[in-house]
Amino acid sequence: MSWFVLVVSGALEAVWAVALGRSEGFSRLAPSVVFAVALVASMGGLAHAMRELPVGTAYAVWVGIGAVLTVAHSMVTGQEAASALKLLFLAMIVGGVVGLKVV
Repeated sequence: MSWFVLVVSGALEAVWAVALGRSEGFSRLAPSVVFAVALVASMGGLAHAMRELPVGTAYAVWVGIGAVLTVAHSMVTGQEAASALKLLFLAMIVGGVVGLKVV
């Protein structure tokens, strides 16, 4: 269950990161609210997962999932250019996350 909560929390990290960018320095209400709710839920899930998982592993997985999803969202929406090298490096992050789960 901790791994499931951790993955959801990592996805919420991407949500709050995107919302933070769209909040324009917290000057827009809706993205600012989404940011705050997603941040609290993401941190809460991370804290819950750390009850059973090692801190280093949980944090690395959480950050990795959030980073990959944030970059993928930016590529899909056209805010960031996609390239073969970027995709390769994102795949390497995913591989590292999977590796941490396996060991």
